Amino acid sequence: MLITRETDYALRVLRVLTDGERHTMKALCETEEIPQQFAYKIIRKLADADMISCTRGVNGGCQLKNDLAEYTLYDLITTINPDRYVNACMDPHYSCDWRQKHDGHCGLHNRQKEVQNEMEHLLRGYRLSDMMQEDIHARESGK
Repeated sequence: MLITRETDYALRVLRVLTDGERHTMKALCETEEIPQQFAYKIIRKLADADMISCTRGVNGGCQLKNDLAEYTLYDLITTINPDRYVNACMDPHYSCDWRQKHDGHCGLHNRQKEVQNEMEHLLRGYRLSDMMQEDIHARESGK
């Protein structure tokens, strides 16, 4: 579970939208230095998760749909990359030859599961609204 480039771009999109205004895709991409081919995919995922709303047409654009205090960094990461694990064997659908050969027991798997759980717990502790505060403050103070 890493913060991928796509997740970083999603954070940047949300950062722009914290002003409550509607922004065009072009403006979002220019402001945050996001390649358009990534932006469309990210916007779709954020809209599907009800984080933002998008309108097409002349007066179209994207804006926040819900307060970012409702979402954590974990929510965003799993919205953008739903199958993120510290190791492929954390995926319940993964077939591990080692575990099959050893009656399902693997000490490495067990320790990695602990790491996975700790990371998820940590990421759930970061509200997106809190993560944006420094940039919101800088924008409001004109810096």
